[in-house]
Amino acid sequence: MTEQFAVLWALFTVIVLGNSAVLVTLLLNKNRKSRMNFFIKQLAIADLCVGLLSVLTDIIWRMTVSWKAGNVACKAIRFAQASVTYASTYVLVALSIDRYDAITHPMNFSGCWNRARRLVAAAWSLSALFSLPIFYLYQEKSIQGRKQCWIDLGEAWRWQVYMCWVASSLFVLPALIISACYAIIVKTIWAKGAIMGPIDRTRNGIADLASRRASSRGIIPKAKVKTVKMTIVIVIVFVLCWSPYIVFDLLQVFGQIPDTQTNIAIATFIQSLAPLNSAANPLIYCLFSTQVCRMIKTEQKLNKSLKGLLEVSLKELQKKPHKELLEESLMELLESSHKKLNVESLDELCAESVKELLKEFLNESLKEFSK
Repeated sequence: MTEQFAVLWALFTVIVLGNSAVLVTLLLNKNRKSRMNFFIKQLAIADLCVGLLSVLTDIIWRMTVSWKAGNVACKAIRFAQASVTYASTYVLVALSIDRYDAITHPMNFSGCWNRARRLVAAAWSLSALFSLPIFYLYQEKSIQGRKQCWIDLGEAWRWQVYMCWVASSLFVLPALIISACYAIIVKTIWAKGAIMGPIDRTRNGIADLASRRASSRGIIPKAKVKTVKMTIVIVIVFVLCWSPYIVFDLLQVFGQIPDTQTNIAIATFIQSLAPLNSAANPLIYCLFSTQVCRMIKTEQKLNKSLKGLLEVSLKELQKKPHKELLEESLMELLESSHKKLNVESLDELCAESVKELLKEFLNESLKEFSK
């Protein structure tokens, strides 16, 4: 029991902190509005709800031992838990479909915000639809003298049908869709990357324009490795997080696992790991699919570059006796540094960060020379 509590608390902490960090970052950085960030935000919301509604509720329930919220709350909370669990999976599916559309139809992709919203709405709607049977199946019952929020299907074949339905809707179908989407993405990038070289060498203006558009969409040979890595991580992590829970429960309902005390303890432990994917999602998509980490790394590099430029320039400017001349020269140097760093080619968010850095360094430098 102590180990289960430790696992649940660890999952709760990682899920809440990880997804909260993603949401706060996306909400604060409003200058960077993209479809990818829109999907990441929805995914983070779903995963955060998994932590708050599913994991936290299970922790409280294990502490109280018995169910004390009544029959209506039993049905409502179980429905909410199932809905957010499905949503975490199907928003992932929606994101995969969106990335598939972005790579395979790049010329028709821009501005399709309505399609993105429809995909997310469909993901949440399907999640609620798949969770509707929970209202009927779960109810408050007295188990060994204690009230519990319980599901009792009775005969073995009903459990088998139920678990096959859960496995298909929550794991098998999403895994197949995600795998198919990213397999096509890899194939498309591989094929288009192979023909990018000959197109770039042509002197035809139309071909060059098409090449530049393709490159701007990310369809370049360099994207091969990154896409393959992301595909492998997405599919493997999703499968690894859910397969122990699904496989064990299927084997159990089909009578392949004896009902021993040890196996019951193992089943309880594996079921507590079901939300593990919600802890992994923010890490995967923050690292592979958003601009947040790149923005942070870029800002750090620019910070070091600007400091180096200023240290050199200030040593030279120390010889100038007049403060006004110093300020004017320093401003000119910062403007030239701004151009050399090619700030305009960076994302808007990074550009804003660079401007703030420039102002900060300028103020610090002027204060130093005002002494």
